[in-house]
Amino acid sequence: MGLLHGLLAITWQQAVMIGLGFVLIYLAIAKEYEPVLLLPIGFGAILANIPGSSAVGEHGFLNILYEAGIVTELFPLLIFIGIGAMIDFGPLFEQPTMLFFGAAAQIGIFLTMGLAMLAGFSLRESASIGMIGAADGPTSIYVASLFAPRLLAPISVAAYSYMALVPLIQPPVIRALTTPEERRIQMKPLEARAVPKAVYIAFPILVTVLAGLIAPVSLSLVGTLMFGNLLRECGVVERLSRTAQNELANVVSLLLGITIGSTMVASEFLTPSTILIIGAGLVAFILDTAGGVIFAKLANMFLKTKINPMIGACGISAFPMSARVVQRMAQLESPGNFVLMHAVGANVAGQIASVMAGAVILALVK
Repeated sequence: MGLLHGLLAITWQQAVMIGLGFVLIYLAIAKEYEPVLLLPIGFGAILANIPGSSAVGEHGFLNILYEAGIVTELFPLLIFIGIGAMIDFGPLFEQPTMLFFGAAAQIGIFLTMGLAMLAGFSLRESASIGMIGAADGPTSIYVASLFAPRLLAPISVAAYSYMALVPLIQPPVIRALTTPEERRIQMKPLEARAVPKAVYIAFPILVTVLAGLIAPVSLSLVGTLMFGNLLRECGVVERLSRTAQNELANVVSLLLGITIGSTMVASEFLTPSTILIIGAGLVAFILDTAGGVIFAKLANMFLKTKINPMIGACGISAFPMSARVVQRMAQLESPGNFVLMHAVGANVAGQIASVMAGAVILALVK
């Protein structure tokens, strides 16, 4: 009887969650949707929903990881060091005006935050739900762990799932807001600029100082991202830079994913609020994409040299998927139309803008 305890005690809700774990693992392996995180999240969900599992509970290793890495916000911040070490701000330095597109594409965060409050969520919960629209998993996790720990599981799953589905979400929104003529607009190749090495080194330091002086509460987010970038650009700690990009990012992603999965227990995940959060996340992604495209169309009203409005959709943080999606759409509309470098510039701007949006929410709500 003891050997069959898990089988005899399982509820239909736990069976559903175990099935969801299998779905996430399938998407990670068969479809290659964000496999680095969806695979451990799916496996963590299975471990957490088997009755009597020794992996969870007071002495379970997943509970220990949750207390050590999520409650303390350590795991998402370590991820930011790795992300910072991977980011090349060169495309942004070559076209700094793309920062405006990154900013415009964050509108979905704040609009969704308002919608969540209308749906009955508290201010802090609404802020956490809105952050799904940042298209930046670690930022969403960091804000949710501070403001809405009980919603951490659905917010994390929604954030990473929709990031993986960017190639399916963005094209219909872009087509609905643009004409074929607008999508065929050719953009001049970027002129190569010799950006001094000192600029690459000074940028993360100055951003950290300015962010800290304006909103000190943002330093955990902004500081870890920029520290990772400084490791990359300074040129004297190549070994640390490679470690941050590879070993650190990989190990923490593994631990973060399986720990997030362990929070997907049936009693807390299978609720009406989860359905609302999943839906709100999709709305946030759609509004972000629409905000960027509409901003680009408005800018074209005042520009002599028109820009392809699809570039605006790259202002979200889903790098480099969004840039690839726009480049593919541009070539389908007009073979030979090459807008990738412009799209990458907007995409890099979106990475900065998403972190700054998280910092603004932390400063205003906290």
